[in-house]
Amino acid sequence: MSGHSKWHSIKHKKAKEDAKRGNIFGKLSRSIIVAVKEGGGGDPKDNISLANAIAKAKEYNMPQNNIERAIKRGTGEIEGEDYESIIYEGYGPGGIALMIEVLTENRNRTASDIRNILNRYGGTLGESGSVSWQFERSGIIIVEKNEVKDEEEFMLSMIDIGAEDIDEYDDLYEIRTNLNDFTKVKNVLSEKNINIKSGELTFLPKSTINLSDEVSAKALRLINTLDDHDDVQNVSTNLEISDEMLGDM
Repeated sequence: MSGHSKWHSIKHKKAKEDAKRGNIFGKLSRSIIVAVKEGGGGDPKDNISLANAIAKAKEYNMPQNNIERAIKRGTGEIEGEDYESIIYEGYGPGGIALMIEVLTENRNRTASDIRNILNRYGGTLGESGSVSWQFERSGIIIVEKNEVKDEEEFMLSMIDIGAEDIDEYDDLYEIRTNLNDFTKVKNVLSEKNINIKSGELTFLPKSTINLSDEVSAKALRLINTLDDHDDVQNVSTNLEISDEMLGDM
């Protein structure tokens, strides 16, 4: 598996575990609220950002009434916090690059929290633009192979509608898209009755770096701690994770 595929698998597994405990629903609600406010209203047919946020919420079995309540908070029908979207850039153990996406109602508190977590695990907060040049904003859609009846037709149709790359693993296809084609590819998969295992917009590293197992383990502790913070929506890294370390997680 490529580095970003491994990291996506780890994040997806962790998020599924958080969803069972209900811990992720607060983060999903925030993403819906901000999508409504920034993306153009509470109708997912006219708001691509909201449609993507709702799809992700459903992926983690978030109750429909929670989704509807978050939409109403975004439209102002229900009073709630005013969140803003911020991306922090930083470095972790071994010099790994980090892109930390947050939604917060208190910028100063969150910045202090992120800085303290980084410092605790041997990382540092960087300036805006310090590491973003090492990443590309892309869509990653994962489909199980047993959902696909005709592999050749599937591959060709995905490329025709804008997939930039399709990686094949033991039981999965990973489809990479650019930012603009992400929703279109998801919609075509739905039209073909192909179930999407997961789909998200993320920062993908242009290249990855290898570290020793000891430093990698420390870096992963930092990343997981950041990811556990209530305000953090997503953490992207250029750390290359070994197969052995992936198997232990």
